[in-house]
Amino acid sequence: MKVASPTLAPPFNRPPSRVAIRRASGYDTDLEALLSETLAEFDINVRGATVLLKPNFVEPDPRGVVNTHPAVVRAARECFLQLGAKSVLIGEGPAQERDTWAVLDSMRATDYLGRLHNTFVDLNLDDIHPLPLRTHASRLRELYLPRTVLNADFIVSMPKLKTHHWAGVTLSLKNMFGVIPGSCYGWPKNVLHWAGISNSILDINSTVRPHFAIVDGIMGMEGNGPLQGSPKYCGVLVAGDDPVAVDATCARVMDLVPQRIDYMAKAGALLGHIEELKIEQIGEHIANVRTPFEVVESFRRIQASH
Repeated sequence: MKVASPTLAPPFNRPPSRVAIRRASGYDTDLEALLSETLAEFDINVRGATVLLKPNFVEPDPRGVVNTHPAVVRAARECFLQLGAKSVLIGEGPAQERDTWAVLDSMRATDYLGRLHNTFVDLNLDDIHPLPLRTHASRLRELYLPRTVLNADFIVSMPKLKTHHWAGVTLSLKNMFGVIPGSCYGWPKNVLHWAGISNSILDINSTVRPHFAIVDGIMGMEGNGPLQGSPKYCGVLVAGDDPVAVDATCARVMDLVPQRIDYMAKAGALLGHIEELKIEQIGEHIANVRTPFEVVESFRRIQASH
């Protein structure tokens, strides 16, 4: 069952978006119950569908602050299966590490997710097929995309709540870099960096539209993210069916201004809402969970206090 992706449309032609913020004190919380309640708010129909979860698995992470925690991925998988999905796959193409299975081993992923050989796909090495871009923000004209991504009926972006030294923040939109195969685009996806990170983010997300986003904001990263920053406890999961609105909400939770984040402002023109008045908050109010994040000096302008 193919779930239609949202069409490209300017903000005044789109209905308001909804974003849920849920408190989660730790990874031993009943995350499945939290996500089940959240998904029910969005009336998602994935019965008979192939769901692809796209977490942010980047590199060995002994501190537990770089990668999406596998407990969150496990909870999401169980929730989508309970909603009647035919299958739930997990796919990632790390930008830094060529040995994706070593990343999984370092995270003890199988302790949470069980045997992965039939459910995990290394998107860096999957069969590929070209797809024309729906926008032309970068100099790219097409993307070679993994078969698993193209065949998925419903795609869920599952990033970690982190700052980024080149993009300001990395959330559900930036997380989609991981669907671009390293076998074609190099490590760390050099072609995308040469084409411009912000513009590449827009082109990727206009062409491969995530249907839903779940952000692991229980333990995030601030400062020199996405790899070398400092742990930052935030204690939330943020979710919604408009990834742009989800990212804008996450930015506000981090006490950052989404309109000052280049790729987010561009995405707000065609892909989703970033204006606060166009986003209905479900669950916690932003003010109750706001946790100011430090950023590198070159991105101080995106902080609300500047």
